[in-house]
Amino acid sequence: MKKVKISVIKTTFDKSLAAEYGVQGLKACPMFKAGQVFYADYAKPDNFCDEAWKAIYQYVFALAHGAGKELFYYGDWIRTPGVAICSCNDGIRPVIFKLEATDEESEINYTPVR
Repeated sequence: MKKVKISVIKTTFDKSLAAEYGVQGLKACPMFKAGQVFYADYAKPDNFCDEAWKAIYQYVFALAHGAGKELFYYGDWIRTPGVAICSCNDGIRPVIFKLEATDEESEINYTPVR
């Protein structure tokens, strides 16, 4: 299993949806900033939003297990092998991520329970 690089490309904010549905004072996601980088494999990185992880983990898992050698979805989505562009599922303020397969081996940090 390989590590996957997760880069925050940008945070977005839909003002019209926020005005109609959001709470007073809602702003762009406070958890991520463009330029942040995380590494993952089978587990959510530390300090990573749970909801964002649920939206992208299947792509991280696929890339960590070798999908980086081919294009996703028969080549009709992303033109670069080993790359996926995904977003979290916040409809008012989604964060856009770039996932990249790496050649870095993952280590499973397992401590047996006694």
